[in-house]
Amino acid sequence: MTSHLLLFGLLVAGCSLAFASDPSPLQDFCVADQNSTVFVNGLVCKEARLVQADDFFYSGLQLMGNTSNAVGSAVTPVTVAELPGLNTLGISMARIDFAPQGINPPHTHPRATEILTVIEGRILVGFVTSNPENRLITKLLQKGDVFVFPQGLIHFQKNVGNGYAVAIAALSSQNPGVITIANAVFGSNPDIAADILAKAFQVDVNVVYQIQSKF
Repeated sequence: MTSHLLLFGLLVAGCSLAFASDPSPLQDFCVADQNSTVFVNGLVCKEARLVQADDFFYSGLQLMGNTSNAVGSAVTPVTVAELPGLNTLGISMARIDFAPQGINPPHTHPRATEILTVIEGRILVGFVTSNPENRLITKLLQKGDVFVFPQGLIHFQKNVGNGYAVAIAALSSQNPGVITIANAVFGSNPDIAADILAKAFQVDVNVVYQIQSKF
């Protein structure tokens, strides 16, 4: 009986690992057919004979994003939406530009682990572990440093220098998704009831209304 339970446990663990990220491709490539109206978990493959080199190509990551906004950062994503050849390959990337003291505010990627490389500047990064510990793990990164954010955990980056900073992120999904915490909580459509947020954050309901007005 013990051996059977061990075997079952190993099978469950193996299945969990097998389904922990995007499905593996079953052919050389599956370039996304962005004109298809068929809804599947992912994107429908373009007919192979119609695939061109440009389906695997993206240009523009050398360009700085516009950081003239409230948080002082800009993310330039390269996901399957921008690069159809990523479909079924389980990877994507992004360029992140920071104005001096700019932040990439606390957010999470529901479908991907992220690995970040600092290209220029000094960037403070961190993530928070899940309940009940909610431990903050943080590190100051220099040019050339690499840091990983585990899938689904809330994380952030801040440019702590006086000049502009740049980082490149790689993500373990063709469509990692992003949930910016402040936007989701205070800028949902329709609004989350203010009394719920007031109780959750232990503040007066008028404080909630004030924050919601900014989103």
